Amino acid sequence: MESNPFGSRKDAQENHRNINVDVVIIGAGPSGAIAASLLHKQGKQVLVLEKQHFPRFSIGESLLPYCMQFIEQAGMLEAVEQAGFQFKNGAAFRHDGTYTTFNFTDKFTEGPGTTFQVQRGQFDKLLADTAASQGVEIHYGHSVNEIDLGLDSTSEPKLSVTDEQNNTYQVTAKYVLDASGFGRVLPRLLDLEKPSDLPARSAIFTHIEDNITDPNFDREKILISVHPTQKDIWYWLIPFSDGRCSVGVVAEPHLIEHHQSGVEGESQVELEQQLWQLINAEPGLEALLANAKVLQPSASLKGYSANVSTLATSQFALLGNAGEFLDPVFSSGVTIAMQSASMAVETLVKQLDGEDVNWQQDYAQPLMQGVDTFRTYVQAWYDGRFQDVIFYEDPNPTIKQMICSILAGYAWDTKNPFVKDSERRLNMIVDLCRDHTKAS
Repeated sequence: MESNPFGSRKDAQENHRNINVDVVIIGAGPSGAIAASLLHKQGKQVLVLEKQHFPRFSIGESLLPYCMQFIEQAGMLEAVEQAGFQFKNGAAFRHDGTYTTFNFTDKFTEGPGTTFQVQRGQFDKLLADTAASQGVEIHYGHSVNEIDLGLDSTSEPKLSVTDEQNNTYQVTAKYVLDASGFGRVLPRLLDLEKPSDLPARSAIFTHIEDNITDPNFDREKILISVHPTQKDIWYWLIPFSDGRCSVGVVAEPHLIEHHQSGVEGESQVELEQQLWQLINAEPGLEALLANAKVLQPSASLKGYSANVSTLATSQFALLGNAGEFLDPVFSSGVTIAMQSASMAVETLVKQLDGEDVNWQQDYAQPLMQGVDTFRTYVQAWYDGRFQDVIFYEDPNPTIKQMICSILAGYAWDTKNPFVKDSERRLNMIVDLCRDHTKAS
């Protein structure tokens, strides 16, 4: 159920007068809903502006266990647990006949070891609806067109907003959180866009009725498969609780480019053909999905990695994908989004309560500790180093637990040596695995 505008403020909106709140949040996805709930619990007046209507499709469907702490923190755990989502307890990897698993309950870091695989349309709506039931105001179909940060850092930001009837109104806030995801509203309006340091990659994906009959297939894990000859091409298969799956392939853009015919139906057919040609190039995946039925048109996402020059100031902060998106390979997107929401709210509440804060030291730097840990493993996945570790036949149990913690989302646990010193530690294990493999 979508919440109504601010009661009496609806009249103010229609008369083009200002709305004044403590915090404006742009976007009602996971980071926006979590941040709004946490701020509301602290007694702050929050307005969420969401361009779309929910439910709406989104990728990023395999959550990590670390997310569950933020869901609980926001008072949303019961709603999520009762929603009937697919239980998830780990990740499985397969390449050229080798199959290995990571059980997220067998990890180095304390905390939840299980989570869910979710259709994001349902999941995001559930979080937003739960936030609304707690008292958070959400305006759907409202777009932020402009932002004025004023003359100096002490000015209150002013946003120009347009509703679906093309009425424009202004919102003045003490602070702005951008949770717009790939919409990246503030990076565009404030010219904060910065090239990612990760190579450009593209994805093609769809939803299927999987009709998988293999008794060994584990629906409680995401399956990541690697192309038999091109190790930088990989596939996700995310089972849902209703017999469906999300399936996709990621590769360098030139490997999955499709020609625009000018006719939407023809380009969709071509995109679907490319997806299944690539799926059928991986024998294990081809066998699993032999009886699959496509449920929706294939879609593509190109050049998705993104970065910004500034994550936060005394007037605004960027959450989740609005700030930086790495890669879908380890399902880190929603985890980073929720972590950023929690960290930003903790810093923001102090600022709103009159305490001195330093957004670089209190938010940006500690957030990037975990993002950079994920980045280490993403880069090592594509250059083959981390794949050599994952598919190593005789892993050290303790080291596997430490790596498992990162795969479960605990990339901010600096007690874990593979977080605190991620690049050096990983390279040390890569060398050991490769030397042992050569010797044998």
